[in-house]
Amino acid sequence: MVTTCDIIRMMNRISQYRQANRLLVIMPTWVGDAVMATPTLRALRNLYRTAHITALTRRSNRPLLDACPWIDDILSAWPPQIKIQRDGAQGGVFGVVRRLAAGQFDTAVLLPNGIRSALTTMLAGIPRRVGYDRNGRGFLLTDRLAPRRQLGAFVPVPTLDYYLAIVRYLGAEHIDRTMRLFTRPEDDQRAEDLLVDAGWSRQIPLVVINPGASFGDAKLWPIERFAAVSDRCVDELGAFVAIGGASKERPLLQKVIDRASRPIFDLPGHGVDMKVFKSVVRKASVVICNDTGARHMATALGTPAASVFGPTDPAWTETGVAVDRQVRVDVDCGPCQLRKCPLDHRCMTRINPQMVFDHVGELVGWNDELKHKGQDQDNSVARSVGYS
Repeated sequence: MVTTCDIIRMMNRISQYRQANRLLVIMPTWVGDAVMATPTLRALRNLYRTAHITALTRRSNRPLLDACPWIDDILSAWPPQIKIQRDGAQGGVFGVVRRLAAGQFDTAVLLPNGIRSALTTMLAGIPRRVGYDRNGRGFLLTDRLAPRRQLGAFVPVPTLDYYLAIVRYLGAEHIDRTMRLFTRPEDDQRAEDLLVDAGWSRQIPLVVINPGASFGDAKLWPIERFAAVSDRCVDELGAFVAIGGASKERPLLQKVIDRASRPIFDLPGHGVDMKVFKSVVRKASVVICNDTGARHMATALGTPAASVFGPTDPAWTETGVAVDRQVRVDVDCGPCQLRKCPLDHRCMTRINPQMVFDHVGELVGWNDELKHKGQDQDNSVARSVGYS
């Protein structure tokens, strides 16, 4: 006998798997999280092959999605300003709401956990709003996923899988969790010309250093240690070293350059934006960085990375990629997830340059071996070797 509960469950299942025609995906704010969301974009495209998919992203992150084949459009109007703007500017809440309403979306996939994404899509009249029930926003969603908890606390889940769980809920199967970014030919050529003019050639290992981090000072490995590793890359590997980072990190980059005994090519100082930086990273033999967005950019572009971890728990950002190396030490006070260390920063200061350089040397050797086999450093090749 079919009960009322059975009918309700069946109707919910049909609703859960219904087709989307105009799909909005609200992307994460941070660079690394946005990169870790790329498998979700791929899975959504495979699930909704005929849908028009629009990614709503932070303006500064728009270049990350350039040339991405899984989306049809990009809106760079996120996050909206909380304050109400009297002129109705497009950057305000109501300006964003109007733009989304004009898009006539029937489904919104909310990757950020904040209430702002749920409220904005609800006000825009998007009928179906899918996301995690967090931060008191559940009543604004039509489809709510419960995050994993244990004893009242969130259980660390790789961000990559956290996002993919939404697509699995929507009915996706056989999901590829490979992160991937794409570059444009004109940006590849600009990167090539810039590096060659500065003295690099394809026969020389290209090492990219990114010493910044957005989370807070606690995630920063000391600048003198980045400088020391850079010098060893030049002296022992014969490498060409370039340094990159956000515009607000220019003083930090300059300190590393000044501290190093060997030349470091200043990418932002030569007008390299995120589009061209992606192309530089794609050409690199290895990226050396803190636990920051550059790590995930490297992995998504098929380039090995040696990332220095301090206060953050690697379980949140695990990728399963063999050449995504995490350099860390166990300390009694960590991982604390704090932005500023109240103690002596032992999680970072106990990581010496030798520990990082050991990984760098191995990763550069891996990349050289790949090139000697006559294989271009294309994403597909790097992924086939690098993913475990």
